[in-house]
Amino acid sequence: MSFLIVLAALAFLMFAAYRGYSVILFAPIAALAAVLLTDPSAVAPVFTGIFMEKMVGFVKLYFPVFLLGAVFGKVVELSGFSESIVAAAIRYIGRSRANAVIVAVCALLTYGGVSLFVVVFAVYPFAAELYRQSNIPKRLMPGAIALGAFSFTMDSLPGTPQIQNIIPTNFFNTTSWAAPALGVAGSLFILVVGLSYLEWRRRAAAARGEGYGTNLRNEPERSQAGKLPHPLLALLPLVVVGVANFWLTQMIPLWYGASSSVALPGLAKPVETKIASVTAIWAVEGALLLGIAVVLVTAFGALRERFAEGTKGAVGGALLASMNTASEYGFGGVIAALPGFLVVSDALRVIPNPLVNAAVSVSTLAGITGSASGGMSIALAAMSQTFIAGAQAMQIPLEVLHRVVSMASGGMDTLPHNGAVITLLAVTGLTHRESYRDIFAVTLIKTAAVFFVIAVYFLTGLV
Repeated sequence: MSFLIVLAALAFLMFAAYRGYSVILFAPIAALAAVLLTDPSAVAPVFTGIFMEKMVGFVKLYFPVFLLGAVFGKVVELSGFSESIVAAAIRYIGRSRANAVIVAVCALLTYGGVSLFVVVFAVYPFAAELYRQSNIPKRLMPGAIALGAFSFTMDSLPGTPQIQNIIPTNFFNTTSWAAPALGVAGSLFILVVGLSYLEWRRRAAAARGEGYGTNLRNEPERSQAGKLPHPLLALLPLVVVGVANFWLTQMIPLWYGASSSVALPGLAKPVETKIASVTAIWAVEGALLLGIAVVLVTAFGALRERFAEGTKGAVGGALLASMNTASEYGFGGVIAALPGFLVVSDALRVIPNPLVNAAVSVSTLAGITGSASGGMSIALAAMSQTFIAGAQAMQIPLEVLHRVVSMASGGMDTLPHNGAVITLLAVTGLTHRESYRDIFAVTLIKTAAVFFVIAVYFLTGLV
């Protein structure tokens, strides 16, 4: 019965999200309904102590990233830089390769360490302009962004700095470069199959005579400048963000050490901060600030008249996107505390093969919680020793286990209630009904890639 309660809450939230209802409203309803059916007396304490704690904690950590990412995307859009890059891409690559261009830009940013939430804000103006000029249906755009930002550069390519590739290192004593051959093989599988799918969808839409679309929401503003900036100048802010993010990630621990203690006259006690827990966030925030400054300095004339109104819209978009994701994060925290969730995690232990067990367990828990990092953290906290013992019994290197677990976390995580999916659709002004089909196709491709990598290992022994 407890498992059915968890399943019903998950199904209800996915249905609400798919039908276009606000996750900010329905995530707590779904979570608290599950608590009500489990223990009615726990509803109020769980709402305050778990749901709101998780939700507010997420906003505390990540709202500045959402805000700066939205402002960065807006100034890049208003400056004409997005149009310039798209015009150059069309000139040198061609309109028919729009999907490959968007996937490449997203992949470069995420592999460079930029948060996938920031990538959505930053890439959308480029993608919208490229799809509009290429007359490709806008509803296909989220699938391309998801393939570039939410898949192989998030958890498959060795060395990626995304958190989904970092968490396993703490459990398996590995590095982010674990199993490079398998990581590259999985990445190529996702990239080739994903691009083939996107191109099939594009050609099918073109055959029906379907264009970019009309009466669309949240369309980027067109630059009013008569002459577009040079594409190399337009690329400069993206390069600055990527390089600054990498540099700050290295330097912040050197500047602050392991922890920071700040004492101010008006404080009863010093503010204590563990630097390791905020390094990535501070680095991204600093990099985005530098990127915004570069755009303001190099394109102030084009921005001067529209900066105030444009940033108001960006702030509104950041608020909506962050609250959507935070509400879903609170839902995952409540579900993970219920007995039905423990039933699921315990049932997954019976799969004999350690790699398949790890893949199914992590992917399932990531799907239930709607979070790759959340599902993986829960699975490894509960079952990592079981995975390790099984791998050692079969003489499987822990580097292989790391890569399988990391990729599995990014498999079924992008179900309709996933925070990144909700953010992507909110930013692009599209709905689940219009665009989730292609995101789900990418989800299936990511999941298939995990088992492809397992098969490659057992057939070849590659690590």
